[in-house]
Amino acid sequence: MYVVQENPRVDVVSAAQWGDLIPLANPYDQVHLNPGRIVLQFRRKLRNYSDSDWLLPLGDPAMIGIAFAIAADMNEGRVNLLKWDRLERHYYPVKISVRGGIEELTT
Repeated sequence: MYVVQENPRVDVVSAAQWGDLIPLANPYDQVHLNPGRIVLQFRRKLRNYSDSDWLLPLGDPAMIGIAFAIAADMNEGRVNLLKWDRLERHYYPVKISVRGGIEELTT
């Protein structure tokens, strides 16, 4: 489970059921200060991204976009992500293929 950007004020423990939480960026990383470093850092951490991995889109929207693009690049256009439902207070798994559409999974 790749967490795009850590946030110590957000409890993501319930997402751990999809795997160990691996942060891609710390709370203080700023993409506009050095976007090349962020891209290289995400590429290195996501180099083995596969269908069994999940992306937790938390943090800076620009970093979320970078992480999604790299994960899709590493996995033939397929990305698994967890979508937070604030009303139900629950994560929903969503499988996305940028080459073939969007498929939401049942839990």
